[in-house]
Amino acid sequence: MYYVYILASRHHGTLYIGVTDSLQARLQQHRAGKGSEFVKRYGVYRLVYTEAYERADEAITREKQLKRWKCDWKIELIERDNPEWRDLSDLLV
Repeated sequence: MYYVYILASRHHGTLYIGVTDSLQARLQQHRAGKGSEFVKRYGVYRLVYTEAYERADEAITREKQLKRWKCDWKIELIERDNPEWRDLSDLLV
Protein backbone atom coordinates (compact mmCIF):
# COMPACT_ATOMS: atom_id res chain seq x y z
CA MET A 1 0.00 0.00 0.00
CA TYR A 2 1.18 3.54 -0.79
CA TYR A 3 0.05 6.71 0.91
CA VAL A 4 -0.24 10.34 -0.03
CA TYR A 5 -0.23 12.43 3.12
CA ILE A 6 -0.50 16.03 4.21
CA LEU A 7 1.29 17.38 7.25
CA ALA A 8 0.51 20.74 8.84
CA SER A 9 2.39 22.93 11.28
CA ARG A 10 -0.89 23.93 12.94
CA HIS A 11 -4.55 24.65 12.07
CA HIS A 12 -4.43 26.48 8.70
CA GLY A 13 -0.64 26.52 8.98
CA THR A 14 2.17 25.52 6.66
CA LEU A 15 1.42 22.35 4.66
CA TYR A 16 3.67 19.59 3.36
CA ILE A 17 2.54 16.90 0.91
CA GLY A 18 4.41 13.63 0.55
CA VAL A 19 4.13 10.01 -0.56
CA THR A 20 5.36 6.88 1.22
CA ASP A 21 4.84 3.15 1.56
CA SER A 22 4.95 3.36 5.38
CA LEU A 23 3.25 6.26 7.13
CA GLN A 24 4.54 5.30 10.56
CA ALA A 25 8.15 5.07 9.44
CA ARG A 26 7.93 8.28 7.43
CA LEU A 27 6.39 10.23 10.32
CA GLN A 28 9.16 8.98 12.61
CA GLN A 29 11.72 10.21 10.08
CA HIS A 30 10.07 13.62 9.85
CA ARG A 31 9.81 13.99 13.61
CA ALA A 32 13.46 12.98 14.03
CA GLY A 33 14.42 15.79 11.64
CA LYS A 34 15.43 13.45 8.82
CA GLY A 35 14.32 13.30 5.22
CA SER A 36 12.91 16.75 4.55
CA GLU A 37 14.57 20.07 5.30
CA PHE A 38 11.23 21.81 4.66
CA VAL A 39 9.46 19.78 7.37
CA LYS A 40 12.30 20.40 9.79
CA ARG A 41 12.55 24.14 9.06
CA TYR A 42 8.82 24.86 9.36
CA GLY A 43 7.87 22.36 12.07
CA VAL A 44 5.33 20.56 9.89
CA TYR A 45 4.67 17.41 11.94
CA ARG A 46 0.89 17.08 12.35
CA LEU A 47 -0.63 14.40 10.08
CA VAL A 48 -3.93 15.92 8.94
CA TYR A 49 -4.84 13.95 5.79
CA THR A 50 -4.08 10.65 4.03
CA GLU A 51 -5.12 8.74 0.94
CA ALA A 52 -4.20 5.10 0.25
CA TYR A 53 -3.29 3.61 -3.13
CA GLU A 54 -2.48 0.10 -4.31
CA ARG A 55 0.18 1.22 -6.79
CA ALA A 56 3.12 3.57 -6.32
CA ASP A 57 2.54 5.34 -9.65
CA GLU A 58 -1.02 6.24 -8.64
CA ALA A 59 0.15 7.70 -5.35
CA ILE A 60 2.93 9.69 -7.01
CA THR A 61 0.53 11.06 -9.62
CA ARG A 62 -1.88 12.15 -6.88
CA GLU A 63 0.93 13.73 -4.83
CA LYS A 64 2.01 15.80 -7.83
CA GLN A 65 -1.60 16.81 -8.49
CA LEU A 66 -2.13 17.97 -4.90
CA LYS A 67 1.12 19.93 -4.90
CA ARG A 68 -0.20 21.96 -7.87
CA TRP A 69 -3.50 22.76 -6.13
CA LYS A 70 -4.27 26.18 -4.69
CA CYS A 71 -3.92 26.42 -0.92
CA ASP A 72 -7.68 26.92 -0.49
CA TRP A 73 -8.37 23.64 -2.30
CA LYS A 74 -5.96 21.79 -0.01
CA ILE A 75 -7.63 23.29 3.06
CA GLU A 76 -11.07 22.22 1.78
CA LEU A 77 -9.76 18.68 1.18
CA ILE A 78 -8.38 18.46 4.73
CA GLU A 79 -11.47 19.95 6.35
CA ARG A 80 -13.84 17.62 4.49
CA ASP A 81 -12.59 14.68 6.61
CA ASN A 82 -10.76 16.44 9.44
CA PRO A 83 -12.45 19.78 10.24
CA GLU A 84 -10.58 20.15 13.54
CA TRP A 85 -7.19 19.48 11.92
CA ARG A 86 -6.56 16.72 14.49
CA ASP A 87 -3.24 14.91 14.36
CA LEU A 88 -4.22 11.58 12.81
CA SER A 89 -0.93 9.86 13.60
CA ASP A 90 -2.41 8.34 16.76
CA LEU A 91 -4.81 6.35 14.53
CA LEU A 92 -1.96 4.55 12.75
CA VAL A 93 -1.41 0.95 13.74
